Amino acid sequence: MLKMLRRQAQSTLIQGLVLLIAIVFIFWGVGANMNNNRNSVATVNGREISYQDFQRAYEQSVENFRQQFGGQLPPGLLEKMGIKQQVVARLIQAELFRQGGEEMGLVLSESAVQREIEKMPVFQQDGHFDLNRYKTILSQNRLTPTSFEDGLRADLQMNRVRGGVGSFAMVPDSMVRGWLAFAGEEIQLSYVVLDPAEFEEKVEINDTDLASWFADNKEKYRSEPKIRLKYLFFNYDEDAGKIVMSDEELKGLYESKKESYQQPEQRHARHILFKVSKESPDSVRAEKKKKAEQVLALAKQGRDFAKLAEKYSEGPTKSRGGDLGFFARGRMVKSFDEAVFSLKAGEISTVVETPFGYHIIKLEEIRPAEMKSFAEVKDSLAASSRQQQARSLTFKRASKAYEDIMRAGNLDKYGEESSEQVLVTRYFGKSDPPEGIVADSDFLKMALSLNKGELSSLVELDTGYAIIFVDDVQEPAVPELDAVRERVIADYTREKAVELAGKAAADLLAGSREKGGIAAAAGDRQVHISDFLKRSSPAGKDAPPAELVRDGFTLAWNTKFPESPVRVDTRYYVYEISERRPGTQEGDDLQQQEQIREQLLASVRNELITFWLARVSKQADIWTNDTLLQ
Repeated sequence: MLKMLRRQAQSTLIQGLVLLIAIVFIFWGVGANMNNNRNSVATVNGREISYQDFQRAYEQSVENFRQQFGGQLPPGLLEKMGIKQQVVARLIQAELFRQGGEEMGLVLSESAVQREIEKMPVFQQDGHFDLNRYKTILSQNRLTPTSFEDGLRADLQMNRVRGGVGSFAMVPDSMVRGWLAFAGEEIQLSYVVLDPAEFEEKVEINDTDLASWFADNKEKYRSEPKIRLKYLFFNYDEDAGKIVMSDEELKGLYESKKESYQQPEQRHARHILFKVSKESPDSVRAEKKKKAEQVLALAKQGRDFAKLAEKYSEGPTKSRGGDLGFFARGRMVKSFDEAVFSLKAGEISTVVETPFGYHIIKLEEIRPAEMKSFAEVKDSLAASSRQQQARSLTFKRASKAYEDIMRAGNLDKYGEESSEQVLVTRYFGKSDPPEGIVADSDFLKMALSLNKGELSSLVELDTGYAIIFVDDVQEPAVPELDAVRERVIADYTREKAVELAGKAAADLLAGSREKGGIAAAAGDRQVHISDFLKRSSPAGKDAPPAELVRDGFTLAWNTKFPESPVRVDTRYYVYEISERRPGTQEGDDLQQQEQIREQLLASVRNELITFWLARVSKQADIWTNDTLLQ
């Protein structure tokens, strides 16, 4: 075909054919990008990201957002946040990782994906992978094995690439020493607190200024919509009190539910924990295990286990001597659980490893399995049975009332003809419901969803059923100034007092600079002097606010005063750095050094991965189908 075209290049027919092909290329973009499939959302170096993959990832993102917002998304949220574009960006990034892995020779085998799936607890039955469970769970989530495994393969490949790139990260000792010096630096602050409450008496109030301020802030005083309700309430307890149960009936119920009264064996244990994580280096793990073995030796020698736990344990039960209380089989992680239930009362385990670290366990007591007798459960059984029967009776009573309301034509006529009491509320808004059943969240939610003159269906509550009618609605409105004058004056005073406190703080800071110190400029105001503080110093009752400490550490070494006062909530703080001393470059605590090294290493890894991704992204040929994303 090509030879024929070359030979006949001058013919009118061939020239017309070439022109036709050129037109097709120009109008359909084939010549510009032959790999860009119009049914793909993007291509990365010629590889397509299908619309199906995009749709699946998009639906998952939307569902995640929906759960965060309690099941219902605010209108326009997805468009405002650009969720489609975010999803495409993530898919492109995953493809870059995938291609980068191939270039590095990091190829993921099918068996590796299979092993990862088999390890997932969600697909296991009795501790073993179950193929039918696997297919069922995928089907419930609208996934096929192929699509799920492709997604998992992409995630695993991405993790391998991240690990490969991150493996080049290094943290020299000089960086650790520098960070120790940075973290160990200390400052001492002298500071004055200016509380707006001190300035409220100085606020001058006149009608003109107050009216002007109210005009600018009147929306703050707009009332919320209020409703007045008429309603019926049918209480479970009313019907439960009418139900009488004989001992024979209760014994029959007891026998039918006997299994539920079986109390499994429980064990009371203490433990001493030496924390490590998956990210901990081998040197730290070895050190912790050695320490655990040393403490185990002390416990085996007869030392008080609770006191050993208080001294050496790194777990949350340290303060109570490692006491875990009673628990049944299966409540703890597998290795811990197996160790506890293999011990006899009073025995101490060997060092047990779990995902949390290394444990030494002492079994204090065994509470054997037992069956609760009829006498023990009779009263609770009778109460629950009456409540269950009452629910059915109450539902029938409420349903009949609802039908009678429909026949009567409205709730008022029903009230005239029935013995049931129609209750009436005052006008109220969402923020101030009347006490009692109206304040129930389900009751209130239904009531506020109705329009004026609208009758609800049966509303099921924890204590009974309700039928609600919205008798009247008061629309929200901005009140006249006189109606809310006291509130306005209080709010105006507080706001102006904050402004006065801010001005006084600025004047005090300027005076402190002029006089060379805050004490010389403070006059009668109390000057607080802090202890020496580190960046990591916890906030305490007598310590300055964390915002103040952070601001102090931003100042240059030879600078005493900040650019401006620091505002925390409504208070202003004026401070100077009284003294500053450098931190040591050496850490006595080996564990602290290793923790800092791990933190720095994680940071360097992330920087390397970010740099690598930016480089491959810049070099890649990436095309996105904006038409499909509109």
